[in-house]
Amino acid sequence: MLRGLATISFWAHDLEAAKRWYTDLLGIEPYFERPGYAEFRIGDYQAELGIIDASFAPPGAVIGTPSGVVAYWHVDDVPATRQRLLDLGAKEYEPLTERGQGFVTSSVVDPFGNVLGIMRNPHYLEVLEGREGPTPT
Repeated sequence: MLRGLATISFWAHDLEAAKRWYTDLLGIEPYFERPGYAEFRIGDYQAELGIIDASFAPPGAVIGTPSGVVAYWHVDDVPATRQRLLDLGAKEYEPLTERGQGFVTSSVVDPFGNVLGIMRNPHYLEVLEGREGPTPT
C-alpha cells in the first residue's frame, strides 16, 4: 500500500529565503519551480522535498511552530550533518541520541519552523545494498 515517500512538504512564510537556505544546505538548486513552490530531488532514491509558500497551507495548519511528524533523512554522519544544520541557523529540536544497534537520530527546526530529522539507519543501508546496480557511496 505505502510504497515510499513521494514528497515531503515544508511550509515557509518567506519562500525565497527558504529556497536559498535549502539550496545552500543541499548544494543543489530546485529542479522544479512554479509560483509559490520549489522542489528538490535528493538522496539515493531522489525523494522530493517541496518548499511551499505558507499562504497555500491547508486551513488550520500550524506554520512556523514545530509540530507533527518528524521525517528522518538517512545521513552517513549524524554529528557532522547536525552541526552543519546548526551552523546554517537551524535550532536543536532533538539532541543527538543513540538509539542502539547502530541507530542514531537528531532533529532540528529550520529557520522557517519545519522539523528536519536526520538519522543513521542500518536498515536503510541494507535496503540500499540490496538494490540492483551499483550502490551509491
